Amino acid sequence: MAAPAAHAKEGQLRIAQQFGIVYLLLNVAQEQKLIEKHGKSRGVDIKVDFLQLSGGAAINDALLSGNVDIAGAGVGPLFTLWDRTKGKQNVKGVASLGNFPYLLVSNNPAVKTIADFSDKDRIALPAVGVSVQSRILQLASAKQWGDAQYNRLDRLQVAIPHPEAAAAIIKGGTEITAHFGNPPFQEQELAANPQARVVLNSYDVQGGPASSTVLYATEKFRNDSPKTYRAFLDALHEAAQFVQKNPEQAADIYLKVTGGKQDRKLVLDVIRSPQVQFTVQPQRTLALGQFLQRVGAIKATPAQLSDYFFDDPRVAGGN
Repeated sequence: MAAPAAHAKEGQLRIAQQFGIVYLLLNVAQEQKLIEKHGKSRGVDIKVDFLQLSGGAAINDALLSGNVDIAGAGVGPLFTLWDRTKGKQNVKGVASLGNFPYLLVSNNPAVKTIADFSDKDRIALPAVGVSVQSRILQLASAKQWGDAQYNRLDRLQVAIPHPEAAAAIIKGGTEITAHFGNPPFQEQELAANPQARVVLNSYDVQGGPASSTVLYATEKFRNDSPKTYRAFLDALHEAAQFVQKNPEQAADIYLKVTGGKQDRKLVLDVIRSPQVQFTVQPQRTLALGQFLQRVGAIKATPAQLSDYFFDDPRVAGGN
């Protein structure tokens, strides 16, 4: 692992992201070249590359192999990598991408709560056991059946990218009867299939608005590329302010950058939703990490945000 890490250098930034409006801040930064702009203000020309992957496992592999510098994935995969790299690559969070409710949607009329899932059901999500959707479902299961059965529903899960999973829920007639997704795919499902219903809302499990998707990096990248790292955070912060003030333009940027086929009004409704907050400061992440340690999914115990997030004034004060 030492050899790929040597490629990290000032002025190079490779960002891995996945699917959905949860990555809107990156879409805005890409379209408006905000990272390059803030790099110049810090005296460095930054070459930025955006990579599209699916699932926290793939994202984590890319980060550890040195193929990306900033990883975008769920807070679940962050805790997994933070735990495994302590004293080695020392992976920590860089920033949140905002607070979004993640909805577990089912097109099976018999499923009204997670207790109604049977062996005939299959739940699509980005990565079995490690994605933030899977981890939130484990937390919900622990609350339903006790910590000893936190992974009771893992056997019903299948790893499918959000666009394909949404198509299966909308169409129906496949083995996929549920999808734990993110915006705008969950809203698409609910709008397009009258049988689709919300079985679980991540906010209910996490106790309110929470940062389920975050960005993280290795300590070496942060130390070796301080100007690039700061320029990235500057750009992300500016992107968050832009989205807050210009939701319509933000919706157009999302559709343009991603090539999304979603209805523009649906995308705009997500961006304007009072349940959604675009901020780089993490919220309600600690409890999930402490749960993962309690059930043995990770070994280290996170006690405060600074344990698993790098220090920065815009991030400090989160939880």
